[in-house]
Parts: sequence; structure tokens; C-alpha cells
Amino acid sequence: MNQNGLNIKEKANLDLLSLGAMVNRLDPGNIPFRKATECKIHVSGGEFNVAANLSDCFRLNTGIATAMVDYPIGNLIKERVRAMGVRPFFKEFKHNGVNGPNMATVYSDQGFGVRAPVVFYNRSNEAAALLKRGDFNWSEIFEGGVKWFHSGGIFAALSESTGDLIAEAMKAAKEAGAVTSFDLNFRAKLWNIWGGEEKAVEVLSKIVENVDVLVGNEEDLQKGLGVKGPEVEKKSKLDISAFVEMIENVAKKYPNVKAVATTLREVHATNKHSWSAVAWIDGKFVQAPTAELQVMDRVGGGDGFASGFIYGLLNGKSAEDSVRLGWAHGALLTTFPGDTTMATLEDVEAFAEGGSARIQR
Repeated sequence: MNQNGLNIKEKANLDLLSLGAMVNRLDPGNIPFRKATECKIHVSGGEFNVAANLSDCFRLNTGIATAMVDYPIGNLIKERVRAMGVRPFFKEFKHNGVNGPNMATVYSDQGFGVRAPVVFYNRSNEAAALLKRGDFNWSEIFEGGVKWFHSGGIFAALSESTGDLIAEAMKAAKEAGAVTSFDLNFRAKLWNIWGGEEKAVEVLSKIVENVDVLVGNEEDLQKGLGVKGPEVEKKSKLDISAFVEMIENVAKKYPNVKAVATTLREVHATNKHSWSAVAWIDGKFVQAPTAELQVMDRVGGGDGFASGFIYGLLNGKSAEDSVRLGWAHGALLTTFPGDTTMATLEDVEAFAEGGSARIQR
């Protein structure tokens, strides 16, 4: 099937395979960590979130290639992978009982009103950062057919070996006939540990050479890929002009890229956001409507958009419908606790078509 400039396999064992790091996120709700007495545990990871959302909400066959540690936190994460219906491809590590290797922990309170959420990490001796080229048998994994391969910039930033692994996987995915996507997800804290923006551009450029679909905003494109663009700090976060200006430069630098998409979010207060999305697909721009969101938990909203957007493209939907599906699913995901979906496909389609929050009887 050739749609939106993408050549998608008709049949395959997996609709999507993700490669990335998995984490457990500790969430004390509205209480700052310095005053917290309890936390909820959410299993997450940008690449896993996409695979989990596409499996649980969109009813696709998905997989995750990642590091897994044989200890209770790893077992907790394995249970969530099973619960979301995602097929595991694990590189197993043994915990030494003292200091790892570990599954990373993300700490993230929800904030409230004028108080913004605060996010920090403990990625010390993280198993996923130890992953390297050669750790996965890609020819065996892709043998049964994979329609779409996905990875992201947070995983690329973890160590000097993870970006190289993604580049290896992207090349294998292209050779196997899969459509490839990459969420730039530029995180300065992670890159600054071992090279900053200059290193990010060096690593990510090698990956994006084999990418069909990019997810990323103006900052991601400028800092992650070194693509020149306008000053965007003073503009409304819903203004697409900076994104439109940059696409020509993206297309020149990476002629293999056939689509670029990003969410647009104006934060009025921690729990009140204006939400939209825009994409450049096969040479044309498409923008979703703007929705006013009452946000329960904003973490994972971008992955929610990517999931719905990929679902639309995988199923031959129009550019407009694909963007609206991503926009709708991302919006709904912010109304649930945790990083992965609790929506149904029917929920997403209804919202994408202009549904409302009226009670369903």
C-alpha cells in the first residue's frame, strides 16, 4: 500500500516494533516530592508508550526491543508489557543485588494551577544505556515482517552506544521494507552529560538518514538536528509559522524524510492547556483544530499523539485524518493517570470527528 508517500507492507507479523528504554515513573500526584508520603508507579518509556498505545487502544500487533533486568522492578515492568499486549524482545541483564544494572526511575509530580510539574531522573547504571550494536538479531526479528519501526531521541541520548544501536536498527528496518519513524524528543539534561547539542546533532543525523517520519517541534529540529530556523521563544506555542519555515530546511538536509509532525501546546496553567497539532506530509501541511484541555496528567501526551498519527498512516488514512487521530488520542491521554492509554479506538474516533464530553448513555 502506497499512501501519503509511504510504502507500507500489506501483511506482517508485527504492525510496529519499537526500540528504546523502559522506566518506572514515581508519581506523588499533586504533592511535591519534598512533602510526599506515597507514590503511584507508572511504567513508561517514550518508545514503549507508542507500542503500548497502538496495541491497547488501536488493536495492532506491536513489539518492544529493550533492556530488562532480572529483579523485582524488572518483573513489575514485564507485567505491564504483558498487560498492554506488547510482544517483548528483551536483552536480559542480571542485577548484582547492590547497585545494578538498574531499570531507570523517573520522578514526576503533577503540579497544580500556577505550580508547574517537576521532573527529575535516577538513570544511574541503567541497563538500557548498556545496550549496543549487535545486542539484537535484527534479521531474525524482522524475518516475519514488520510494517513500521519506531525509536526516539531520549534513548539515543542515554550513552555513546545507544544512538549507534538505533542507527543499526533503522538500517535493518529499511532493508526489511519497514516504514521508519523517530521522535526527536530533545532533552538537554541527558545530552549535556556527554557532549551537548553538538554531540546530539552528530548522533541523531546518522539515525535520521534512514527515517521516513519525524516527530519533533521547532526546538527538537534546531537543537537535535542542527536545522536552521527562526527565533521561536516569543511566539505563541500554537503558531505554526516557525514549523512551516523550518520544513524546507529539513527537506533539503534529509530528502528521505516524507513526513514531519508535532504537537502544539499552550500551557495556561498546569491543568489547563490549549492543544493542537500540525504535520507536513508528502509535501503539504495539515493542522488539527485547537481543543481546550482540562489536564489530569500531561506526561505521555506527545507519545499519545504519535501513536494515533502512526495508526492513521499505517491504515492508509488521509493526512488530515491521521493528524486528527493523533491529536484526539493525545488529548484523551492527558485525561488519564499514567503514561499509557486508557482510551478505546471508539473514544478516539468520536473525539477526532468532533465528539464532546457529554455523558454517554
